[in-house]
Amino acid sequence: MTDYNRRAVELLGGKPMVDLGVTEAGIQKAVERLKIVGGNRLRGSVSPSGAKNAVLKLMTASLSAHNLCIIRNVPRIRDVETMIGVLRGLGAEVNWEDETVLAIKAPNDLGFCAPDELVREMRASVQVMGPLLSRNGRVKLFQPGGCVIGQRPIDLHLKGFQALGAEVVEDHGYVYVQAKKLRGAEIHLDFPSVGATENIMAAAIVAEGTTVIRNAAKEPEIIEEQNFYNRLGARIRGAGTDTIRIEGVPRLYDREIDYTVIPDRIETGTFMIATAITGGDVTVADIIPEHVEALISKLREVGNYIEIGEDWLRIVAPNRVKAADVTVLTHPGFPTDLQPQITALLTIAQGTSVITENVFGSRFRYVDELVRMGAMIRVESRSAIVKGVENLSGAMVFAPDLRAGAALVIVGLRAEGITVIEGLQYLDRGYERFEQKLAGLGADIVRDRI
Repeated sequence: MTDYNRRAVELLGGKPMVDLGVTEAGIQKAVERLKIVGGNRLRGSVSPSGAKNAVLKLMTASLSAHNLCIIRNVPRIRDVETMIGVLRGLGAEVNWEDETVLAIKAPNDLGFCAPDELVREMRASVQVMGPLLSRNGRVKLFQPGGCVIGQRPIDLHLKGFQALGAEVVEDHGYVYVQAKKLRGAEIHLDFPSVGATENIMAAAIVAEGTTVIRNAAKEPEIIEEQNFYNRLGARIRGAGTDTIRIEGVPRLYDREIDYTVIPDRIETGTFMIATAITGGDVTVADIIPEHVEALISKLREVGNYIEIGEDWLRIVAPNRVKAADVTVLTHPGFPTDLQPQITALLTIAQGTSVITENVFGSRFRYVDELVRMGAMIRVESRSAIVKGVENLSGAMVFAPDLRAGAALVIVGLRAEGITVIEGLQYLDRGYERFEQKLAGLGADIVRDRI
């Protein structure tokens, strides 16, 4: 085993090579694929796991705490395991207390440089910057990696740190940020970036004075981070609106906290769209329906019946939906993380749809794979023109990123014949036991190893 592989396995808890499939290119799952026999209508009830995009940020927020943090409803997905490695590389103690419960304890001598080999794997690792800056006064990070869905520079994060009084140096692929003292500031984001909003919040919690973030992101995950930090003793208000105010405190509380993460709204939406494409009847339980309001509206527009309860919804789908136009916007608009899935649904719609992506410019990289399955799609700049067809055909396809993988699964559920999907290392980054949950709804889907 090389030094690189040995260190990677160590950070992930000493798991054996056969389970991780560690290579010099990074940490990969063993080569696996999904086989789907299409044509089954989904029926029954399903519950999503905890929200990936919230869990990862709360894990990094735990670096700011001076005592033990218990986080519940944590999905056992690849991104969480990678983040565990990042936190351990900084010196934090991270352990699974139960199947969905993480315990995180950051030591007083917490490191300031996250392990390069894991940061390369996942863009969300950039979220350690704010907590480390507020706690250590410095942080060094390799430019983060992740799915290739368009340019996502961290300049808004860095401008926010600079506004708080930090010095930023970029050199040979690394970013070094340090500050002897952080001071509150008025910060206006050029774009309502989720990551920048979260990182600036984290850095500002112990800054002297008041920080105001304008044009802030409004996603539910921002509210989660505000609630988590306030449990730690921070004074943040306004999350969920475009203006967030942080009153700096000298020090966070020195006490344990126990926090349960919200359900994953993107997984919720994925099951809803999978039901719609198969003409199914599914109840999605243990959710927050308000988090998927934009999708509910669009699915009703194309012909689905949706009944909504306090913490559940039921979708009853027609055999074939109607066409509709979809414009992707920042929250509370239609989410970019559901754009590939809704495009998959509209491939079988009656009529022509136009999907316009206004968040990530390269999010249509999966379209060629859908065309391979019989879809009629033409991409023009930031829009995809989809002419619905009555029948799709199974094929061997590759998932180029996380949400594209979900879209291919959705199309496979409807397509005639057998669909084989490779590239599961991306799908496994964000969906826990995805094929088992779909199988529980009646899908003919299995995973095997090549």
